[in-house]
Amino acid sequence: YSRVRFLNAAFGYPAFQAYVSSKRVVSFLGYASISGYTRVLAGYQTVTIAGQDGYIYLQKTLPFTAGVSSTVAIVNRAGGLDLLQIQDTCCAPTGSLSNFRVSNLAYNSGPMDVLLGDGRVIFADVRFKETTSFKQIQPGEYQFFFAETNQLPILENLGIESLDSAFVGQYPVPDTVATLYLNVASNINYTVFLLQSGGSALQTMVVEDR
Repeated sequence: YSRVRFLNAAFGYPAFQAYVSSKRVVSFLGYASISGYTRVLAGYQTVTIAGQDGYIYLQKTLPFTAGVSSTVAIVNRAGGLDLLQIQDTCCAPTGSLSNFRVSNLAYNSGPMDVLLGDGRVIFADVRFKETTSFKQIQPGEYQFFFAETNQLPILENLGIESLDSAFVGQYPVPDTVATLYLNVASNINYTVFLLQSGGSALQTMVVEDR
């Protein structure tokens, strides 16, 4: 078996139902919401996204790997909808540390840089349909900015240090399209999904996996 959950990142649509083959796995999924995990048979399966009235918006065949958990995001595309499968496998948090990643599901966004409140770039040029790798993050208070900059990211193998509270909200970042204040706890995998919010605006959605 494989485990799968569904996330509705499709701005401007009513709530969906989701089927894997003939099995309904989600009955009501509103915008900016995520379902719990459900078990499905491993292998290639047809995923159907339908409205509450049964209207079929999309059907797509996706691979489901035995023993692997994934998130299937319903996203906007030109003229309709698409599905993006995101692998949720991550090494378990060690000690008191947690893990942190960002997934850009906003159709209208440019490549996003993710900056700490003191101006350091954690991830650079996160494009639509792109999900970063996990970085280790220490418990503490964080202010994240999402913007288009020309700055270089910190080294790939470096974790994310917690900020002194004096820095929170103090660093001016030009062209910021979204901000996030996050109080990070221990032993959690954090995923921040960037979602479209009408026009050029973006919003953040934080999902915690223990």
